[in-house]
Amino acid sequence: MASEQTTGQARAGAVDRAFRVRVGIVWVVLLALFVAFFLSFGLDLPFIVDKFPALAGFTLSRAGFIQGAVLTLYVCFFSIIASVILGLLAALGRLSKSSVAYGISTFYTSFFRGTPLLVQIFLIYLGIPQIGPVPAAIPSGIIALSLNYGAYLSEIFRAGLLSVPAGQREAGLALGLHPWQLMVKVVMPQAIRVAIPPTGSQFIAMLKDSSLISVMGVTEIMFVAQSYGRASYRYIEMLTTAAAIYWFLSIMFELVQARLESHFGKGYRAR
Repeated sequence: MASEQTTGQARAGAVDRAFRVRVGIVWVVLLALFVAFFLSFGLDLPFIVDKFPALAGFTLSRAGFIQGAVLTLYVCFFSIIASVILGLLAALGRLSKSSVAYGISTFYTSFFRGTPLLVQIFLIYLGIPQIGPVPAAIPSGIIALSLNYGAYLSEIFRAGLLSVPAGQREAGLALGLHPWQLMVKVVMPQAIRVAIPPTGSQFIAMLKDSSLISVMGVTEIMFVAQSYGRASYRYIEMLTTAAAIYWFLSIMFELVQARLESHFGKGYRAR
């Protein structure tokens, strides 16, 4: 019996490896066709090589601050942290029996999901100075991204929390767990597994939507690409390079998401 099980596992592993090899071949072929398509534009490759360090963030801006991809990741890093906190609080508010908490969370999610992100950026950057404080461009971008994506994440987190069967909560309470212990040790680990795929997709979308803060003069990827393209009339070269950088960063996010899915799904795969 043990030998048959080992043989079956070896066969399944061989099939999985063969499948991965075929997928890799498809990716290589499609990537080659993709590169050939863009090269047919007659791109100025030396110009791309010369400007790539600035877009990738390997060099500092004229003001001596980070720029390009490094600044994009900087903005996204703080926006992700803030949006997760806002999303979790709003999700708990939606599940709360408090009318005040429920009203605040529903109003928040309705407004920030129902209005364009670009409008929210301008309202924060140009509206807040009307009442006193004058926020800088980068903090304004982080605030706008955090508020916008926190609203979307709240629905994802709420769905994840509701996906945990009521029997799990009842069993935890029967064992004498405090409500917060029940949330941390029983509910959250199961909810996270459900929430990771859509949450990862939201973070990738945030990475791309961060290009909108270029309207405030933030020297992230898109602003740098547009600046060089406008100065040299090499828009296609710069936009193509920006697209490649965004794609590469998105793939890195996807790999992190896959690792998290693998980690939190171990117990379920074992079944």
